[in-house]
Amino acid sequence: MESYNEILNSISGLVWGPVMLVLLVGTGLYLTFGLGLMPLRKLGYGFKMLWQGRKAGTEEGDISPFNALMTALSATVGVGNIAGVATAIALGGPGAVFWMWMTALVGMATKYAEAVLAVKYREVDSRGRQQGGPMYYIKNGLGDNWRWLGFLFALFGTIAAFGIGNTIQANSVAHAIAHTTGSEDLTPKLVTGLVLAGFTALVLIGGIKSIAVVAGKLVPLMAFLYVGGALVIILSHLPEIPAAFATILSDAFTGTAAAGGFAGATIMMAIRFGVARGVFSNEAGLGTAPIAHAAARTNNPVRQGVIGMLGTFIDTIVVCTMTALVIVLSQGWTLTDPTNGGQLSGAALTSFAFAQAMPSIGEHLVSLGIVLFAYTTVLGWSFYGERCAEYLFGVKVIPVYRILWVLAIPVGAAAELNPLWLLADVLNGLMAIPNLIALLLLSPVVFRLTREYFATQR
Repeated sequence: MESYNEILNSISGLVWGPVMLVLLVGTGLYLTFGLGLMPLRKLGYGFKMLWQGRKAGTEEGDISPFNALMTALSATVGVGNIAGVATAIALGGPGAVFWMWMTALVGMATKYAEAVLAVKYREVDSRGRQQGGPMYYIKNGLGDNWRWLGFLFALFGTIAAFGIGNTIQANSVAHAIAHTTGSEDLTPKLVTGLVLAGFTALVLIGGIKSIAVVAGKLVPLMAFLYVGGALVIILSHLPEIPAAFATILSDAFTGTAAAGGFAGATIMMAIRFGVARGVFSNEAGLGTAPIAHAAARTNNPVRQGVIGMLGTFIDTIVVCTMTALVIVLSQGWTLTDPTNGGQLSGAALTSFAFAQAMPSIGEHLVSLGIVLFAYTTVLGWSFYGERCAEYLFGVKVIPVYRILWVLAIPVGAAAELNPLWLLADVLNGLMAIPNLIALLLLSPVVFRLTREYFATQR
């Protein structure tokens, strides 16, 4: 097992090395400037379209444009927004937050292009449901010679979903509840997994429409609870906010000196961990979100695209920033973890920051956030994995995939997942490669559709 972990570690380091991060950010930059900074200029227009898209119209599609974004956000806003941000600050210092922001701003163009292409090249399957995503815009946009690339994306997505979108999320929920209740025994974790599996099964019976309805209710609720709690903390420390932003901005370009339990971080460490955590958090370029946007009731790819790009903004600029500000205000990233003597990091750091500001409920709010974020991620990724499997094997695989999905949840809740984390990490990176190639090759289509659409909006 140790040699297996070492091999996966090496592959993960290669897949998620500087080349991949440059490719992800570089694609975002290319699309941002190719679109004439449209995602930044039309942010308000995107929220207007989102508001208008709350109800499903009579256009082709399965769910409302609003619920398509909520489904995408259900899979995107997850444990990474709580633990991932803390890890970035613990390893790269507060300056890493600035580079997360920069990654998100260019990632909006990537998410926009993904959603545009997903609607443009989607298909209707034998059940009459809309099918779309990277595998379809590769097949229908690039032609038969590129079908192998779409096959690879679907293969990686089918398998990766069981890691990052299922067992790892179940494990996070089980550990969060165990930590809150003070019980680290196996039985309570298994019970947590079984309960989570039951709630998941109830939703999956109805397919994408049920997932979208639940996501449309839960995502705004969890955002209100978690972001609302963070906002209360931030407003209670209002005089300290300018200093917190100043720390983030200065450390982004100077690095962070060692302080307390913090070992210090260079500028390159801030960039590396900020960009990596930003990409992991908002999934821009990974190719998952367009699978959800392809199901939207719309006949205009650009209109769904401007809604789709809001996912990156909400995930990183809003939710991750709330977590980051609470952590920076608490100074917890400079402290030593009393449980293991090391530096506070991950969910433990976020829990500390919230508990310090809200002694009676802060830690429980973080635990509730982990549970809700992880549960919605399980639902969102079940749809992604199912669509990838259907592309490979047809509609007959859907019942089997759903059963396997539900059965994997309690296994993940009770298992030791270090090797699975590494495997999921590798497969996620491999998913991004076919998608980024397609985005670059099909960018002229995105640019043309965008010009034509906004020429009629004047």
